[in-house]
Amino acid sequence: MSTAKVEPFVNIYQQLNKYTLHLLDDIYHHDIVFSDPLHKVSGLSQLHEYFADLYSNVTECQFDIKSSHCSGDNAFVYWVMSYRHPKLAAHKQINVNGHSHLVFNGDKIITHQDYFDVGELLYRHIPIIGSVIKLIDKRATGV
Repeated sequence: MSTAKVEPFVNIYQQLNKYTLHLLDDIYHHDIVFSDPLHKVSGLSQLHEYFADLYSNVTECQFDIKSSHCSGDNAFVYWVMSYRHPKLAAHKQINVNGHSHLVFNGDKIITHQDYFDVGELLYRHIPIIGSVIKLIDKRATGV
């Protein structure tokens, strides 16, 4: 598969927000299975609900696509998600490194698996819990 097949995904994710969720229909198969370390949804309507909920809880969320690689019907996309949540990190920007494994059925994505550090995304930014996780990280690394 050429990188041209993954370009619509990259373009849509770089402009994705709560007003552009209809663009998901352009890249995802109606039987899409989407999963990440916290969620798993099946079907395009559940995916719309997942993203609508995601964007209703943040004041900002952007994806910076760093690179993509393709092999057969598989694509691997490396990104940094930057977001602000009113209840996390004193509403400061949080950056999360991650990557996505995409499987295509024709020109549409049928499987989307995200990989990222949940601590980096969420746990380190929750009051009290975040302090405990940072202490554990410090002890584990000896820093």
